[in-house]
Amino acid sequence: MPVYNKLIRDLIPNVIAKAGKQYATRILDDEEYITELRKKLQEELQEYLEADNDEDSLEELADITELIHALARTHHATIEQLEEIRQRKAEKRGEFYDKIFLIEVEDD
Repeated sequence: MPVYNKLIRDLIPNVIAKAGKQYATRILDDEEYITELRKKLQEELQEYLEADNDEDSLEELADITELIHALARTHHATIEQLEEIRQRKAEKRGEFYDKIFLIEVEDD
């Protein structure tokens, strides 16, 4: 039986069971959960960076978004609160739409 030892989406055990396969899971404590969310975020980010077309890129961005929702909850925030923070930062410092690449800044 392959060993995965990784965080999975909530409905994956149902998918495995429907396929008639045996599996083992456990519930993580809060500290383990945050650690595994961060690992999963790194995994999904790497998959996004390796995607070579729009469809795959969007699939990976959707996974990253799901992880961001989960991580916000671990920090006792809603996605709406996170969006408010994002908007405040955008108003104060801008966004990334204009494709500006900083080359250098004169020293004092």
